[in-house]
Amino acid sequence: MFFGLVATLGTLYTQAGVLTVVGVLGSVGVGALAFSFVDPEEAKTWADIYYGIIKSDECVPIGHAVNANMAMVSNFSVHHDRAEAIRRGQEGFEFFSYAVNALVAHDALPGRSTLFADFQRSRARSDEEIIAAARAAARNANGIGTPDDIRQHIEGFRDAGVDQVIFLQQAGRNRHEHICQSLELFAAEVMPQFKAEVAEREARKTAELAPYIEAAMARKRWMKPLADDEIPVVPASRARAQINQAG
Repeated sequence: MFFGLVATLGTLYTQAGVLTVVGVLGSVGVGALAFSFVDPEEAKTWADIYYGIIKSDECVPIGHAVNANMAMVSNFSVHHDRAEAIRRGQEGFEFFSYAVNALVAHDALPGRSTLFADFQRSRARSDEEIIAAARAAARNANGIGTPDDIRQHIEGFRDAGVDQVIFLQQAGRNRHEHICQSLELFAAEVMPQFKAEVAEREARKTAELAPYIEAAMARKRWMKPLADDEIPVVPASRARAQINQAG
């Protein structure tokens, strides 16, 4: 699939800017990858704008097909004990967010990074404070939590009109065995429900969008095929290929 990058943690675009980019992606018929870790309510706003433009006369495909899909990146750590899921995954996820922002917003001295130490000093809440807040909450639809938490989290994105959820887990000091355990638990207790829905959901979506995509392709401005003398030559980089002759 061909996705266009929508936003990175709010550092590259303001909210208004993100909505503008979502609209632009819909207008040229490419998919949208949202890298901003938004909640389902905000995701619905993005999806409504994106699919509204896909269905409008504004959609003029840039490619040879319309890829009408929206993907959202989410945090991810699964354990039957919600507190343990937070201890295993929260810090790493926060560090990923911090590091991506720092990439564009902080000065850097190559080879002398103090990025992780800076992040730890900047954390607003400790894991235990986050655990206490999660226990007090009536609902914890989140990518970090129990299988039921993750299930509700995905259902929220699905109902908002999001097509795929991309889970981010390998960041910070997350341990390999914890990552594997999360994936195994997700596959055993969460994924089957959504996998069972895929065929029906895709068929319904394809049928709904078919007339709009057909109309969009009819509006596409096709480039005239190039004549042989119009095709630029790609020059050779050297006289002959070099083969490793060491020894």
